[in-house]
Amino acid sequence: MSTDPTDLAEGAWAAYEAAAGASGVVVRRLAEIDELREAAEVLGEIWGVPENPPMSAELLRAMGKADSYVAGAYDGDTMVGVCVGFHSTPASRTMHSHIAGVLSSVGGRHVGFALKLHQRAWCLDRGIELIEWTFDPLVARNAYFNLAKLGAHVAEYLPDFYGAMTDAINRDEESDRILVHWPLTDPRVVTACAGAPVRPVVPSGAAASWVQVPRDVEAERRADPEQSRDWRAKVRDQLLTALTAGGSVAGFDKEQGYLVLPAGDHGGDHEGETE
Repeated sequence: MSTDPTDLAEGAWAAYEAAAGASGVVVRRLAEIDELREAAEVLGEIWGVPENPPMSAELLRAMGKADSYVAGAYDGDTMVGVCVGFHSTPASRTMHSHIAGVLSSVGGRHVGFALKLHQRAWCLDRGIELIEWTFDPLVARNAYFNLAKLGAHVAEYLPDFYGAMTDAINRDEESDRILVHWPLTDPRVVTACAGAPVRPVVPSGAAASWVQVPRDVEAERRADPEQSRDWRAKVRDQLLTALTAGGSVAGFDKEQGYLVLPAGDHGGDHEGETE
């Protein structure tokens, strides 16, 4: 694989084009106030708080002016997804991706994959080599998307990171998050972005364990909130204990959950598979 920055960026744009074509969308940066108002409305709909979206048009406008990443995915003339990121430390080399979401009307079309690949290509054009973001460790589909589909890796477990939240998705839940790092030029990431998700493999002789999560925690929160809170405590204890002791999360499997390796074992053995 070429390590030339121009070749890497061109490859990233080609991967985005393939993903966008497969999902039937076009992703582009947002700058005009009308489209930023639409983006705020889309975020409000996704998070179930149309009267108080998680990001306002005014904030998005300011972020865009500061050369942060503010983009929308379009299905024809309709915006169906939004992704927003800002520069992190060091500012010239890292981006913190704060929010990304897709309307349920285009679920199953992998629009989120196209959004993230557009963000990756945009960053590589600017010499940014790492993107980080957080996600709820109990949401299995997001864990699979981040660790398998994109090839990101777990950097840190953050208990109740945002404190109490009021949107429809997170209300009445502690806001535990996993921070992931997405090294944009890593061969594993390049392979994942080409359409071969990372499948975790237990290294030979490793004392590995699996941390299971509910198959659909969002449905469980509606049906049995107490049970979902029990899941939160259990997963927090297992992952935080392992990471604090120097262990690592080597990937995510849809059936078995997070693959955890103790300190001293390496999580570098992975296989790619095409869905």
